[in-house]
Amino acid sequence: MEINKITVAGAGYVGLSLATLLAQKKTVILTDIDSSKINLISNKVSPVRDGEIENYLKTKKLDLTATTDADTAYTDADLIIIATCTNYDPEKNYFDTSSIENVIESVLKVNTHAVIVIKSTVPVGYTQTLLKKYDYKKILFSPEFLREGKALYDNLYPARIVVGTDVQDKNLFEAALSFSDLLKKSSLKDDVPVLITGITEAEAVKLFSNTYLALRISYFNELDTYAELKGLNTKEIIKGVSLDPRIGDFYNNPSFGYGGYCLPKDTKQLLANYRDVPQNLIGAIVQSNCTRKDHIAQMIIDKNPRKVGIYRLTMKTDSDNFRTSAVQGIMKRIKAKGIEVVVYEPTLKEKTFFNSRVEPDLELFKKECDVIIANRNSPELDDVKDKLYTRDLMGRD
Repeated sequence: MEINKITVAGAGYVGLSLATLLAQKKTVILTDIDSSKINLISNKVSPVRDGEIENYLKTKKLDLTATTDADTAYTDADLIIIATCTNYDPEKNYFDTSSIENVIESVLKVNTHAVIVIKSTVPVGYTQTLLKKYDYKKILFSPEFLREGKALYDNLYPARIVVGTDVQDKNLFEAALSFSDLLKKSSLKDDVPVLITGITEAEAVKLFSNTYLALRISYFNELDTYAELKGLNTKEIIKGVSLDPRIGDFYNNPSFGYGGYCLPKDTKQLLANYRDVPQNLIGAIVQSNCTRKDHIAQMIIDKNPRKVGIYRLTMKTDSDNFRTSAVQGIMKRIKAKGIEVVVYEPTLKEKTFFNSRVEPDLELFKKECDVIIANRNSPELDDVKDKLYTRDLMGRD
């Protein structure tokens, strides 16, 4: 398959990082319905917090155009990558995949030769339903494994490349190989593992990968809960456990729970996919996150605070995203007890957040709050350690 012109639909951190990566080698058009994002990208400013992306936009020679004109973007494209948002709908117990279908319907009106690659996260089995619904064979699924704030870096140095296709169809298999080869050649890593597999298997790889990460977070959080209540040294226990090379000293720093854009929705979607399959563990992973938030909130409530400060809503260092961040769950539980909550979050422009005051002055914030909770610690809080409650024991994400 010859790939010359590529269109990427969706200018979030997945779509923008992919467009930036591929524009080093190919002509890429990035399209999004949000004109403010498109204007920023056209002016070489990243609408997502990722220093590497902005650096590439400003300094690298990229064949990249950003537009809100989807029809023009899709026309004559050889490859169309869908990286639109698929939020989890708790009422339907399912990802909202309408944005993917909107893109496909728009594409097929103007272009019926392009290979479509879905990068958005979807339920297991979803792509097969699209193949039947649109009677269009040239749809692949390729999961993304990107960290917010480090999306371009993870594309440049990928842990693996997975592409799902109909492996029995020679043309589609070759299309999957061409796409994986393009990703590989655009990266800066010499030896990238590549897996070409069935479409539904590729969808499962994504959800099971993220659910395992949620499991690991939950495991060390429950270890921390036990140690905290029993008066034990959590850090020493984790150190001893992690010396086993089969476990490893990584992704083991306690937190208020897993959050962010991917893990909460992906674990819930995988659990929904288990509707007619026996399981105990997947449901326990989802429940464990709620139990952890209950515990953290109770530890704060037991201190009988007058005013609680929330230091940062973001999930990770170098991220400006706080969608479904774990600390918000803590915040809601504390407020339910009638305790006043004040938020310090420098990325927020609003004066309130869920009816809690946002205090932009860090010094005033530290002074007026008698308990300050931080999912991740910071040197900015060194002078108020007597007020600080955090489970960040390693000083890393």
